[in-house]
Amino acid sequence: MLKISKCPKLESMSDALLETGSVPHEGAAPAPYDVLVIGAGPTGLACAIDAQNAGFRVVLVEKGCLCNSLYNYPAHMTFFTTPELLEIGNIPFPSPNQKPNRQEALQYYRQVAAYYSLDVRLYHRVEQVTGSDGSFAVHTKDRFGRLATLRAAKLVVATGYYDLPNYLRVPGEDLSKVMHYYDDPHPYSGLDILVIGGKNSAAIAALELWRHGARVTLVHRGPEIHRHVKYWIKPDIENRIKNGEVTAFFDSQVAEITLDTVRIQTPEGPVILRNDFVFALVGYHPDFTFIESLGVHSTGPDRLPVCDPESLESNVPGIYLAGVIVAGKRTNEIFIENGRFHGKQIATDLTARKTTRQFSAS
Repeated sequence: MLKISKCPKLESMSDALLETGSVPHEGAAPAPYDVLVIGAGPTGLACAIDAQNAGFRVVLVEKGCLCNSLYNYPAHMTFFTTPELLEIGNIPFPSPNQKPNRQEALQYYRQVAAYYSLDVRLYHRVEQVTGSDGSFAVHTKDRFGRLATLRAAKLVVATGYYDLPNYLRVPGEDLSKVMHYYDDPHPYSGLDILVIGGKNSAAIAALELWRHGARVTLVHRGPEIHRHVKYWIKPDIENRIKNGEVTAFFDSQVAEITLDTVRIQTPEGPVILRNDFVFALVGYHPDFTFIESLGVHSTGPDRLPVCDPESLESNVPGIYLAGVIVAGKRTNEIFIENGRFHGKQIATDLTARKTTRQFSAS
C-alpha cells in the first residue's frame, strides 16, 4: 500500500537558515519549514514538489483527504482533458483512456505524493494565520478538535474553489432535498428531479439522471445550454430536450422550493412542478473570506486577488497564490492544466530570493 510519509530532514535548522538567509523576526521562533502549502489538491501538490525540488523544506496542510475536491467530484466523472495535461512533478499519468476518470486521477496523485515523500497533514483545517514574511504561524485544528501550530518562512495558498457553492437564496433552499453537489444517479431512479444550471455540471447530471430512470427537468436562467458546454455533451443534452426526454425551462429561475414541489418563474409565468430532489448546480467560488483574512486584497467585481503575475506573490509579502484562486470569481479560466505550472513560478521566485539572501523580509 502506498503511504504518504514525511519528507526526510534536509538539513539542520541553523544550516537551513544560513543557506536561505531566512532570519526570524525578533522574538519569534525560527520557522522549521521554508514553505507551507495550504491545500493538497493537484495544484498544491505541484507547488510542494517544485519547491522541494528547489531545495526547500515543505509541508502541506489539507482540511480533508488528499485531493479533497477531486474526491468529491461525481463518482463516474470523466475529465475533459487528456492524461498528459494532468501530470505534475514530471511523472507520467498512465491511462488507457483518452480522457481519464476520477478514480484514475486519485490513484495517480496518491502515487505522485508518495513518490516525492511529501509531508502532508491531512484533515487539518487552517483556523488562523499569524506572523509575517519569514516567520508565519499557521494554526490548525484536526478532525478531533485538537489544535496545532506549524511555522514556515513562506506560505502558498492553493485552496481551490469547489468547497463553496453559489447559493440560489430562495425559500426552501435549506431543505434536505436540495443539494449543491451531484454524485451518483442510482438513488434517484424513478423520481422527479430538478437540475438547476446550464453548464457542464448541470448538463452531465441531467443526462446521467435521465439515463438511470429519473424524470428530469432542467431550469436555466440563460436562453439555452451554455456555449462552453463540452462539444460531445452539448448536442447530447440538446437532443434529449428536443425529444422531450428531459424537460427544460430556459430564461427561467427557481422562485421557491417546498417539500413536494418547486415553483419556477418562466417567461410565460409561474409554473409549479412535482419534485422529489433538487440539484442546484450553479457554480462554486473561492473562499474569499479566508483569503482576505490573510490581508490579501482583491479588485473589481470578479474579486481578483492582488498578486504579481510573474512570481504569484500577493500584496502580502511572503504569501503566494496558486491555482484557480488567482482568477477570483472567474473560475473557468484556471484548471489543473494551467494551474499545475504555478509551482514553478513560485519556486523560481523563492530561489531568486534565496540566492540574493532576501528569502526573509527581515
